[in-house]
Amino acid sequence: MEVGDEGYDSSLHLTVMVKVQSVHPDGLGYELGLAVGDELLSVNGRKLVDFLDWEFLTAEDRFVLLARASGGELVEYDIERPEGFPMGVVLEPPRIRRCANRCDFCFVDGNPDGLRQPLYIRDDDYRLSFRYGNFATLTNLKQHDVERILEYRLSPLYVSVHATDPVVRRRLLRNPLAPDVLAQLRLFGDAEIQCHTQVVLQPGLNDGEVLRQTLDDLYDLGPMVLSVSVVPVGLTTYSKHQLVREATVEECRDAVARIEAYVQKALVEREFHWAYGSDDLYLGAGLALPPAERYDGFEQLENGVGSVRFLQREVENLDADLRGRSIAVATGMAMKQLMPQVLATLANATSGTFELIALQNGLFGESVTSAGLLAGKDFIRSLRDRQDLDLVLLPGESVNDNGSFLDDVTLDEIVAAVPAEVRLSHNFADALETPVKT
Repeated sequence: MEVGDEGYDSSLHLTVMVKVQSVHPDGLGYELGLAVGDELLSVNGRKLVDFLDWEFLTAEDRFVLLARASGGELVEYDIERPEGFPMGVVLEPPRIRRCANRCDFCFVDGNPDGLRQPLYIRDDDYRLSFRYGNFATLTNLKQHDVERILEYRLSPLYVSVHATDPVVRRRLLRNPLAPDVLAQLRLFGDAEIQCHTQVVLQPGLNDGEVLRQTLDDLYDLGPMVLSVSVVPVGLTTYSKHQLVREATVEECRDAVARIEAYVQKALVEREFHWAYGSDDLYLGAGLALPPAERYDGFEQLENGVGSVRFLQREVENLDADLRGRSIAVATGMAMKQLMPQVLATLANATSGTFELIALQNGLFGESVTSAGLLAGKDFIRSLRDRQDLDLVLLPGESVNDNGSFLDDVTLDEIVAAVPAEVRLSHNFADALETPVKT
């Protein structure tokens, strides 16, 4: 029903951050008449700040929603939702929480000039940590943020710890106000909120004995720390090389040895591995990757932990006959030594012929070797003359939701420039189950 402005708390409108982006026709929101652009003001009299409030407060079977339609009128909905019936409302993305730190290894500072503006945003948002698995340092939390995490039981969170020693951590983050991360984690642990954690290894600061202490402290927190990964710092041509450097082979090996000590302890006491090194760490150490079972449930796959073994597992039983097909897999230099293991498994499963094309990064410099950071021009430059190929697979993580690469070259432009069929792929199985065009 519509309501008049005389009984309306104007502060609801002044602080509103929640608008409808789309409404699914099979959801309750559509039946109620919610539309794109409507402002969602409160549920049961409580202001809606973002998607967290919306999702948690509307999880009840019955609630009262106050909204302002795009035409300006206030509408109050007394909602009784049938069990299992979704709201079907997608909200506009929230304003991203900015990072309060100035880490020497910050990848945003390693961006060249001239990229699209969102790439220069330093995000550090606990909400995105819960929703998408983004790592957050928790250094910009206000008291009301902590209260929301506790109230909504946001678990698991993904936390960039880097070091548990407060002095070392503040130096790493270049933030003298960074709170004690162990105290934060203990508070969440007391509320049965769990975390996946990471350590980005900056040589000379949080490696060696500092890393040992960090692993020890996190292990002692018990089951609230679900995992810890150790990832070597990655730098671009434009990074602060006068302040930070990449780890040596010996430093990477030392880190692997320290991880393995906790792996053995965790296997005996907890029956899973708990501590993990990223693929890049093993590559930097010149060591073979652990077997697939070493990564348990691949909980930190998006952090480059177990990527190769995961891909091998995904393609072992791929149901695709690619006999007589010539397929190129374009990726970053980091996978030059590792990807042949995956392609051998893939060739055996499909009988296809696979070629690895490892590309130098023309945007960030040769020190950046991740496939996800390759530019569209890198692919075009390497593939535009390949008349001998039937299919080219590009890394799906190198394209944003709008189909653009970091240099704003679009996937359509690459398709037009490359003579072979082009497909995006995250795990090969997603791209090879469809027959290759003749």
